[in-house]
Amino acid sequence: MQLGINLGYWGAGMDADNLAVAKEADRLGYSVCWAAEAYGSDGPTVLAWVAAQTERIDIGSAIMQIPARQPTMTAMTAATLDSLSGGRFRLGLGVSGPQVSEGWYGVKFDKPLARTREYVEIVRKAMSRERVSFEGDHWTLPLPGGPGKPLKLTVHPERERIPLYIAAIGPKNLEQTGEIADGALLIFPAAEHLEETAVRHLRAGREKAGLTMEGFDVVPTVPIAVGDDVNGLADLFRPYTALYVGGMGSRKQNFYNQLAGRMGYEKEAAEIQDKYLAGDKGGAAAAVPHQLIDSTTLLGGVDRIADRMQAYAAAGVTTLTLSPAGFTLDERLAALRAGTEALERAGLA
Repeated sequence: MQLGINLGYWGAGMDADNLAVAKEADRLGYSVCWAAEAYGSDGPTVLAWVAAQTERIDIGSAIMQIPARQPTMTAMTAATLDSLSGGRFRLGLGVSGPQVSEGWYGVKFDKPLARTREYVEIVRKAMSRERVSFEGDHWTLPLPGGPGKPLKLTVHPERERIPLYIAAIGPKNLEQTGEIADGALLIFPAAEHLEETAVRHLRAGREKAGLTMEGFDVVPTVPIAVGDDVNGLADLFRPYTALYVGGMGSRKQNFYNQLAGRMGYEKEAAEIQDKYLAGDKGGAAAAVPHQLIDSTTLLGGVDRIADRMQAYAAAGVTTLTLSPAGFTLDERLAALRAGTEALERAGLA
């Protein structure tokens, strides 16, 4: 099992710290550095900046939002980043959510699976430098009856095939991801529930495509905090967990809330959402069960973290992406170093 690092969203006064984290991850031998986007900083610009100041670590989008870009623009960006980084780019895609898709991009959030399938097919064609011609329900290239003609990408990616990942949560999305992608980006992954909530659906998709899980990258993001007081460390993540389970999306469309329910926390997830949507963020955070936080994070000393890493590896994780917590840069760097030490103690390095 390899380790990755997730810088999250750029900005909020942490730009210099995030670059220092990326450089330290590069030095320590982490395999990939991911950057996110929502409606603030964009992912590709951040990744280009990181790539220019690192040497070995891959750079990955987690995620580039499908409603934000035409698929051919995404292919152009991916090819450019792969070329500039010397073949270190990984393309992570996702449909985002209805609030961002419709509120920020003005793109209707409907038929996300079909849109993703068409998008990936066009991106694959373009990145392989075929002449792009496509007729689908959501995209048609070139437009009929006009001057457009099939074109091919003029930039040569460093690699023949850029790895393509999809952020997936629901069973149907996970199955399709197994079928059409090279890896899956997961969030709130509990090792004890990973087979039931994710891996079996990914496997079904691989089988549908006549493939096995061999070579498929299962990539959950897990916050990490190092220390002796596990309960105190867990409390650091109460607002984070409450935000996703209670406030990320609408009452009807909150994929993280539904995931918590599939993990056995249906009643607690409903309470968290009720309080969060009513404006009681503190109450929502207090309602998050300790076990939900502990099972979806890496908390404690190096030995405890090593045990959790073994559980993730046994559950099928191939790249464990860490999101180091801390109020200072030194704390975040210490968490990074603890991650590599734990991986070695677990016998997984």
